[in-house]
Amino acid sequence: MTTPVPLLVADDHPIVRQGIVRVIEKDPAFRIVAECGDGNEAMATLRTGSVRIAVLDISMPGLSGLEIVKLATRERIPVQFLVLTMYRDEEYLEEAMDLGVKGYILKDSAIRELLAGLHAVAEGRYFISPLVSGFLVDRERRRKALSRDLPALADLTPSERNILRLIAENKTSKEIADTLIVSYRTVQNHRANICRKLGFRGHNRLLQFALEHRGAL
Repeated sequence: MTTPVPLLVADDHPIVRQGIVRVIEKDPAFRIVAECGDGNEAMATLRTGSVRIAVLDISMPGLSGLEIVKLATRERIPVQFLVLTMYRDEEYLEEAMDLGVKGYILKDSAIRELLAGLHAVAEGRYFISPLVSGFLVDRERRRKALSRDLPALADLTPSERNILRLIAENKTSKEIADTLIVSYRTVQNHRANICRKLGFRGHNRLLQFALEHRGAL
């Protein structure tokens, strides 16, 4: 018999949190080990190492869901994340994906979608609510069009592409370093390599390019 996957559920609204827990408890593949009403409590629980999947609300008192993801990644805590949110914005989805979140589900989705997402994450796969997954399809379409216009983009490494997307969000090198949990010097080296590969002189031109093509990076 397969051992149930230990889960944490964190949401600051008790009724919502308890509803999520009741749904998950009906599936023998999972076991709720903790319920948390704020981000700080959730982070403390993750540090115990008792959780394999954390189901997080993006907006909570204390640490937000995405701040928890950043901290857990920085501290190398072996846990996967599925976020529940009311936000249908492309910006939130892209930030979550860039941080390594495996599941992104809207709170008004059907119960079966939550369970499908949990099973996908438990198996190491991604799961995005169909209502927002179109954003990723659109971004990939724009990205391919831009790559045809500027073939040198294909020479960028995944890390360089990720940094270019964060530059497009008008983040400073320090903010990028904090987001990716790398050193400031590493970010500066990547920026220099991006400029060299794309034929740009100076970081101002790089920022201008990133802002102009933000939706395609």
